[in-house]
Amino acid sequence: MSQLSAELAELLAAARAVRERAYAPYSHFLVGAALRAENGQVFVGCNVENASYGATICAERSAILAMVAAGQRTISSIAVFTDADTLAMPCGLCRQVISEFQRDAQLLVANPRQQRVLGFSEIFPEPFVLDR
Repeated sequence: MSQLSAELAELLAAARAVRERAYAPYSHFLVGAALRAENGQVFVGCNVENASYGATICAERSAILAMVAAGQRTISSIAVFTDADTLAMPCGLCRQVISEFQRDAQLLVANPRQQRVLGFSEIFPEPFVLDR
């Protein structure tokens, strides 16, 4: 694996740790996410499934909700960790929600065997934007 910056390595460790707390009795697909807000604070989240699948929340959105509840509004970097055989990119819904709170944040996706760092706009170049 390539060498990560200290900030991304910290996020990866936090995402990996919080993944262990995920609630995924249906899919058994545990996901952890950690993000750094613009002010330097780190927020974590894990996926929480529900028997009514539409009520399931992804790890990325869980971390964003914690950030917003703490009064922060801008993501500078985010890490997503799974134990999947391939890298698991954020789903479409998460991409749209992340886009609301970032200005080309760094995105790290990782599993125990590999990792990849990208600019968020590389995976979501044209988000929906509501004119206000």
